[in-house]
Amino acid sequence: MKPPPFRYADPDSVDEALDVLAAEGDGAKVLAGGQSLLPLLAMRLAAPATLVDVNRVPGLDRVEASAGGVRVGALVRHAGLLRDAGAAGVQPLLARATANVAHPAIRNRGTTVGSIAHADPSGELTAVLALTGGSVTVARPSGRAEVGWQDLFVGPLETSLSGPAVVVDAFFPALPERSGTAFAEIARRKGDYAVCGAAVVVTLDEDRRVAGVRASYLSVGLVPEVHDLTEAVAGKPVDSADWAAAGALARTLVDPDTDLHATADYRRLLVGVLTERTLAEAAAEAAGRTAA
Repeated sequence: MKPPPFRYADPDSVDEALDVLAAEGDGAKVLAGGQSLLPLLAMRLAAPATLVDVNRVPGLDRVEASAGGVRVGALVRHAGLLRDAGAAGVQPLLARATANVAHPAIRNRGTTVGSIAHADPSGELTAVLALTGGSVTVARPSGRAEVGWQDLFVGPLETSLSGPAVVVDAFFPALPERSGTAFAEIARRKGDYAVCGAAVVVTLDEDRRVAGVRASYLSVGLVPEVHDLTEAVAGKPVDSADWAAAGALARTLVDPDTDLHATADYRRLLVGVLTERTLAEAAAEAAGRTAA
């Protein structure tokens, strides 16, 4: 199949891109990596009048890691983020989740910010943005503003953004002290969309007791959700915490749908299994960080 006809614009600044988007109205789409948008065009599930290609815009291809977190520019490819040791050191979930994104060819071209802007509830980076309490920077003709993840995602493949707007970067806060992370997903074939996935953070207190447990899931809800599982293991020594109890609690908090890939009951079962498994891994990492 081939896409319907469209006009093509390749601005060399964010302001120029906004001018094109303003002139075209709802008939324009921003193109960065294209790994989500181009298949939709090829299958004629999307038919924008104009594609606004931002790949010539300078300054959008940077990863900036600081003590506060990691800022990822709109043109940073998955593969580039995966190779960035500084980003992985500040927020380990970025590398762990990105390694599970599709196949190498797609990671070489697809962008982290594009994946987030696509708002797919099965996307690895949408789950990480939610779990870390992240945000995106949105450029509009009136200026730039930070939009938190809870205000960004409003439905499957749908964000709150309207009018001329370009997401120029995403910010992932740093991993808290005495914390560990883990990520796992189940797919029919490696690189396929996840039937279910889990990203978790475990935080300990100074006595190596469980102080906080949070999890976010892939392919479970219509939008990314973050669930606090602390009550199942709060105050327990890290070496004897009942992670199965946290998994059981997680199963009661999610409300997955049935589709052609899996039933709701199967997804709920996977939530419990993946939660227990990833929390044990994250707790072990947190214990190592606390001992250090």
